[in-house]
Amino acid sequence: MSSLIVLGNHRCYHLYRKETDMRKGFNQLCGIVTNELGRRVTQGDAFIFINRHRTHLKLLLYEHRGFTIFYRRLEKGAFEVPAFNLDEKSMQLTADQLHFILQGISLQAIKYRKRYQQKEPVSE
Repeated sequence: MSSLIVLGNHRCYHLYRKETDMRKGFNQLCGIVTNELGRRVTQGDAFIFINRHRTHLKLLLYEHRGFTIFYRRLEKGAFEVPAFNLDEKSMQLTADQLHFILQGISLQAIKYRKRYQQKEPVSE
């Protein structure tokens, strides 16, 4: 039986810019989110941490009154991450981008085709 993580647009995904020691657990990762990113972990966003060699990834999230860590270790290869603005401590990813990173799909090769989007009505 394999575990399942549902990636959807119902939450924001924040990729932490600095390399992270993968020995860090719930409390230390929550400390990074609170103290370095200035965010509240309990608001439902997901926070992504990657080690220096980009072979290990942890995703921290809070839901249903509890914390979850999703941990992935690659046996071969490395996770590709988007280019960072070095002035930022984290960057927001879409659920699709995170899915591509986890599946080993090159982010540089992704091309989105145009789709119709209905404009939101302007409220006065």
